[in-house]
Amino acid sequence: MTTRREYPGQPIVGVGGVVVSNGRALLIKRGSPPLEGEWSIPGGLLEIGETLLEAVKRELREETGLEVRPLDLIEVFERIELDGSGTARYHFVVLDYFCETMGGEARAGSDVTHVAWARPEELVQYSVSSTATRVIMKAFQMVRAGERSAGRGG
Repeated sequence: MTTRREYPGQPIVGVGGVVVSNGRALLIKRGSPPLEGEWSIPGGLLEIGETLLEAVKRELREETGLEVRPLDLIEVFERIELDGSGTARYHFVVLDYFCETMGGEARAGSDVTHVAWARPEELVQYSVSSTATRVIMKAFQMVRAGERSAGRGG
C-alpha cells in the first residue's frame, strides 16, 4: 500500500539529510510535487518497517547518489499546506538529520532534477524555504562549533 501524499488520512513522516562539505550544503531541486521545481534538503518518506536513520540513508542514496551516516537530529517540524477550503492538502512531520558523507558522488537521482553545493550566503539565490534555510544554518553552526566534521565530498 502506498501512502497518499495529497489529502492524506493522517500526517505523513518525512526525513531529510543535511550534508555539509567544504563550507557548502548539498541542495536538491525537486522533480515532482509537492515541491516540484524548488530547491530543498534531500529526503523523502519513511517506509513501513524502516527506521528513521535507515530512511535518511536510503533517501540520500536514491536522490543524490551519496552514502551517508546520520549523526545528529537537527530539527523536527511540520509542513502543512491547506487548500482554498481550509482542508489539509499536505501534512508532513519532517525530521532532518545532520549527515556525514561516507562515499559516492553527488548527482541527481530518483525525483531530483539537479544537485548543488551552496555556501550559507548562496542559499537565497536558490530560493530555499525559510524552514530549510533555518535547518541548514543549524547544520553550519554545528560544523563551526566543532560538534561534527564537515564530512567528505562536495
